[in-house]
Amino acid sequence: MKDLNDALAENEADATDAFLKSLPELRPGESFQFACHPDVPCFNACCSDLTLMLTPYDALRLRRALGLPATEFTNHFTTRFDAPDTGFPMLRLKMREERQKRCPFVSPEGCKVYANRPGACRTYPLGRASRLDAQGNVVEQFFVVREPHCRGFEEAANWDAPAWLTDQDLAAYNHFNDRYMMLMALARGKGAALSSKQAQMVWLAQYQPDAFQEFIGKMGLFNLVEIDAARQERVLADEEAALDFGLDWLELAFFGIQDRLRRKRHAV
Repeated sequence: MKDLNDALAENEADATDAFLKSLPELRPGESFQFACHPDVPCFNACCSDLTLMLTPYDALRLRRALGLPATEFTNHFTTRFDAPDTGFPMLRLKMREERQKRCPFVSPEGCKVYANRPGACRTYPLGRASRLDAQGNVVEQFFVVREPHCRGFEEAANWDAPAWLTDQDLAAYNHFNDRYMMLMALARGKGAALSSKQAQMVWLAQYQPDAFQEFIGKMGLFNLVEIDAARQERVLADEEAALDFGLDWLELAFFGIQDRLRRKRHAV
C-alpha cells in the first residue's frame, strides 16, 4: 500500500494511471486470494510509513468516529495541501513522530477506527483506477497490489472485485470520492487551477461540512436554489447530506452544471 499511496500523493493523473497499469489487472470474472487478520504474520505491517491521502468522505468518517469537529481533526491529524494541477484542497494523514512512522490509529490489536477507516485502507490489496467516459460515467479498473512483505495472499479466501468492494463496504466511499474526482477532472479539462477563493469554497463545502451547515443558514444558500424542504432538513441535520449538497453546489457554482441542483430563476 505504501507504493500505491506514494503515487497517489503526487496527484498527477498520468503518473497514477501509469503506476496502476504497471500492476497485474484484475479483469471482470477474475479472482484473487487474500485475507488480513491478527493471525497473519505481517499483521499491521502495512500501517506504517504511509503517504495516505484523505478524501473529504474519509475525513468525515474518521472525525465522526473520533467525535471531533472538522477544524480540530484537520489541525491535529492531517496536513493540507493544494493539488498542483487543479488547486483543489487535499489532506494527508500525519504519521506518528517516531522511527516506524506508524499510523496514529493503529494498535497491536489492529485499527482503532476500523469501522471508519479510509477508502484506500478498505480497497487494499486492490488498486482502483477510475475515469470518466465520454458520457460522464465512471469507468473502473482494478489492479492487484502484491507487496513482498504481505502474507495475506497466502490465505485461502477468494474474491473478485465486486465481492471485495461489497465486503469492505466501499459503496459510499466510492460514491463521494468519484464525485470529488469528477470535479477535479472538470477543472483539469478547463486548464486552469482554482483561485484561492474557489479553493477555500471547496475546503468549506467538502472538508468542513459542520461549518458548511452553519454557512448555508447564515448566507441563505437555500434561497438561491430549487431544493425541497425535506432535503433542506437532511442537509442541515446530516453531514453526509451536507457533503452531497456541497458537491452539487460546487458543480453549479464552478461549472454551471444543473443536473442535480438548479438555480432559482430569480437567483443571480
